[in-house]
Amino acid sequence: MTILVTGATGNVGRIVVDRLVAAGVPVRALTREPGRASFPQAVTVVGGDLREPASLSDAFAGVERLYLFPVPETAREVVALARSAGVRRVVVLSSGAVTSGDDTNFHLPVERAVEESGLEWTHVRPGEFALNKLSLWGPSIRAENVVRDPFPDAAWYPVHERDIADVATAALLDDGHAGAAYTLNGPELLSHRDQVRAIGAALGREIRFEVVSVARTRELYRQQGGFAAAAADFLLGYETYSGDAADPEAKQEWAPTEPAPMPTAEQVTGRPARTFAEWARDHADDFRAPA
Repeated sequence: MTILVTGATGNVGRIVVDRLVAAGVPVRALTREPGRASFPQAVTVVGGDLREPASLSDAFAGVERLYLFPVPETAREVVALARSAGVRRVVVLSSGAVTSGDDTNFHLPVERAVEESGLEWTHVRPGEFALNKLSLWGPSIRAENVVRDPFPDAAWYPVHERDIADVATAALLDDGHAGAAYTLNGPELLSHRDQVRAIGAALGREIRFEVVSVARTRELYRQQGGFAAAAADFLLGYETYSGDAADPEAKQEWAPTEPAPMPTAEQVTGRPARTFAEWARDHADDFRAPA
């Protein structure tokens, strides 16, 4: 049983690869730049691009199960190629925004392509990645020991990428997950200010929280580049999840008025979901300036 992991160098895909290697199953890792990829010796690395389905023939040969990174533009063609090659089970990295109804044009089309293919499927729908805070706040913490953010009291349940990977791995390896859509959150409702405190505790020092305007935050994120720049308009209320223009003045520091337990990885793995404090400790070195 060979399992193909697409998006294998990504934040979740790389952990899925490691979990599968530990389980002793044959793993094939898809990457656009195989010469630059670094994986355990047991992993077969193959070149290919989900945006170019014609490049995937060798990757799919002999594969029975597939971890699918979301690329909506080519999802139907990729899934058709997978089926014709003999793939029988697909686990989709999706989004909790599908569950909430906010995502109709990115992850949802990938889910539908897989569901309508007739293959066995499971959707993994994480909510807010805790890892996003490393991309957003990491540069200013490393450089100045400060977080600049307009929403100190906005709160949600950030989820550890390892919990996401654990659920995806279970769905790939074990029976009983066919037709399930698992929405995943962290175990705790935490405000931005409390998340900064947790990062400071992991680093052993206090991090200053500076409340700045939405416009200033947008400027800072654009200067940072990467995920911060790409996600700035959505995170700050300038556009909707679907990319339509929105009024940032209407965005508020949202948090549930009656916090309730949210679905976590524990419902699938049987183990308590990792806390944000655990995540911060796991990434403490990533928040430290290079020596």
